Amino acid sequence: MSEPLEREATESGSFNTTPGYLNYALAMFVLVYVINFVDRQIFSILIEPIRAEIELSDTQLGLLGGIAFALFYTFAGIPIARWADVGVRKNIVSMAILIWSAMTMFTGTAKSFAMLLVARIGVGIGEAGCSPPIHSLISDYFPEERRATALSIYSLGIPIGGAIGTLAGGWIGEYFGWRTAFYVVGLPGIVVALIFYFTIKEPPRGATEKKPISADSVPLMDTLKFMWSLRSFRHLSFAGALHAFVGYGVALFLPSFFIRVHGFGLAETSTYLFLIGLTGMIGTFFGGYLGDKFADRDKRWYMGIPGIATLASVPFAVLFYTTGDPILALFLAVPGAILGPMYLGPTFGMTQTLVTPAMRATASAILLFVLNLIGLGLGPVFAGMLSDGLRPSYGEESIRYSLLILAVGGNLWSALHYYLASRTLREDLGAKAVFA
Repeated sequence: MSEPLEREATESGSFNTTPGYLNYALAMFVLVYVINFVDRQIFSILIEPIRAEIELSDTQLGLLGGIAFALFYTFAGIPIARWADVGVRKNIVSMAILIWSAMTMFTGTAKSFAMLLVARIGVGIGEAGCSPPIHSLISDYFPEERRATALSIYSLGIPIGGAIGTLAGGWIGEYFGWRTAFYVVGLPGIVVALIFYFTIKEPPRGATEKKPISADSVPLMDTLKFMWSLRSFRHLSFAGALHAFVGYGVALFLPSFFIRVHGFGLAETSTYLFLIGLTGMIGTFFGGYLGDKFADRDKRWYMGIPGIATLASVPFAVLFYTTGDPILALFLAVPGAILGPMYLGPTFGMTQTLVTPAMRATASAILLFVLNLIGLGLGPVFAGMLSDGLRPSYGEESIRYSLLILAVGGNLWSALHYYLASRTLREDLGAKAVFA
């Protein structure tokens, strides 16, 4: 974490802590998110051996990787977030880690589609208690002008966790079986939950605000009405949802793409995807960093940075999915891995800034509700159904054209909504004064 980020967070009058502790706290938030995505991503790299043993279709795999997880993740997220807006956030996060880690280990015992469904639902409910409380905690550690950067650092958990889950799942799955892989990756979360509970401090709400804020909670319906009244939020949430629609759909079936289309083995695929996934750290960090930097001149850059990055990823996606050269495909995957996650920091940071501190966990849950119901819930299902529909004509190559359609169409549509969000952003930033 940069020195200005540390210094400005410690200067709030109502919450003082050392720069070293701020580094530690943000590192713990990242570690929790890493474990979150390890446990989420491992299913993706292991779908081929799972499909072979339990005899599942791509549509069923899409349901397990998408709507089964997302439906409960999104609907559980809002009541948990409401709890986080009035309760002790660090306790909620600790309990959530325990639940999703235990359900990840339970996945390894599954012998049917129904058991896998129950396991994925359990992981989804547990992971619903992660980001909304942590987004709220980060917003009380770091001020508005550094918030997108801090949230981008937190979001590094996505590429790091996804990469580790892919690598560990692939190698453990290849040599010890897919069930063992779920047991191994689920266990560390139980230890981290205890460390988090005993070492993370609970800051006062609004600790980094420049103006005094009301400590009163805002009723859920008032929060929903307020956020829906913000045209910029409506567009940025739908832009993020479309981005997630592409991202989660591709993420679930990308290992299958390399295995079916380019003939890679499971461990080989996991190694390549691990290395590609790590490059996503570049885009994840710089999305928030560039947003904070350029927004000093014009707040609309918080929408401009993700919009431009999303649009720029489209030609690389076309080349990646259409090339027949497996080595060239690996190199073409890198630009998309960098540009793809640049939307995270600005999107989540601006959502936190548009609302008052008393709304923050709920606002995060509402955004995640939209992103994950559309993106995580429908993206993998759409990709799987489209692949099954194209299979009579293209055979195993159907996954190539399914992901191509998903990436090009979804990203173009997403970029349009980031542009529309930028048009009313400055006006909407002043709207929260009515609740202050």
